[in-house]
Amino acid sequence: MKPRVMIIRAAGTNCDIETQYAFELAGAAAERVYIDEVKHRDLLDYQIIALPGGFTYGDDIAAGRILANEIKCKMRDQFMQFIEKEKLIIGICNGFQVLVKCGILPGTDGYFREQSVSLVANDSERFEDRWVHLRVNCERSVFTRGMGSMITLPVAHAEGKFVAKNSDVLEEIKDLTVFEYVDKQGNPASYPDNPNGSVLGIAGIADQTGRILGLMPHPERFFSRIQHPNHTREDLPEEGDGLLIFKNAVTYFKS
Repeated sequence: MKPRVMIIRAAGTNCDIETQYAFELAGAAAERVYIDEVKHRDLLDYQIIALPGGFTYGDDIAAGRILANEIKCKMRDQFMQFIEKEKLIIGICNGFQVLVKCGILPGTDGYFREQSVSLVANDSERFEDRWVHLRVNCERSVFTRGMGSMITLPVAHAEGKFVAKNSDVLEEIKDLTVFEYVDKQGNPASYPDNPNGSVLGIAGIADQTGRILGLMPHPERFFSRIQHPNHTREDLPEEGDGLLIFKNAVTYFKS
């Protein structure tokens, strides 16, 4: 049977269709569910929860804050049961912002704890929409197994600068970092290769189990070579770098 994916959407979500397509291309049965309906579903009927990109509730107050509060205040028990069953959660861009603001990530001392990291306004003080190079810790997460040491993905956000509450938290986060902004040669990046000014170039982290992943770049926007801006000028593989993230999630349950 195909693993079932619940893609949670709310007012302002705009990457849910692409995320659904990427999961289906990877072999899953994906379903987009509006947040008001999520409360009436049994999350344990699904194997994967995806929080896609967009601007939930217009990013009022702060990016992802309102949806994070909904999950934390109204669905905490359901999410905890889901996590305890060793299932998978991925948050992409706005979804990453939601995961850190409701306290699911980084998860170093448990879930739904006081927020210890955040994603704040880009140093450029503007929306950044560009392709970036990422160094990958492919052993850190279920989602990244078998990836090469570097990949390319697009970003599109105004609040993507990763910051930590203090130096102790940042030290813990070093071991949880899955994606890091680098330049084309793989060196630590400054702007524009680090599009938002994230500390240590952090573009994505996982919890200690590797089963919960949050990242700012958009893997659902690069599952095919024809989505890359250089696809007519470079000899690129047929599959885009982002597709393996979705395939790994499916493989986790099929195996």
